Amino acid sequence: QVQLVESGGGLVQPGGSLRLSCTTSGSFFSIYAMAWYRQGPGKQRELVARITRDSSTNYADAVKGRFTISRDNAKDTVYLQMNSLTPEDTAVYLCNVVSTRATNYWGQGTQVTVSS
Repeated sequence: QVQLVESGGGLVQPGGSLRLSCTTSGSFFSIYAMAWYRQGPGKQRELVARITRDSSTNYADAVKGRFTISRDNAKDTVYLQMNSLTPEDTAVYLCNVVSTRATNYWGQGTQVTVSS
């Protein structure tokens, strides 16, 4: 059984930083890409950042220059460093993994709240 577990969320003041982690466990085929999505209150789920196995990355325009995605292939772990957070970044952040067989896996999410 594949499991994705996110951690690192919490309450932070505007301008602050958080680092999210997503660890994977279980048996699945090689990972092709790992990503972070988010879903804010009353909003649709949106892609925040994505990184492929060869470390190619892409980011949502709203987070470019503030967020950095990275991965540890040996540990099948993905991170999201979030800097200069604003209230608009408040959301549940979900980890996503796509295997080389194009199977999607999702974590349960971690809440990030940016508020003074």
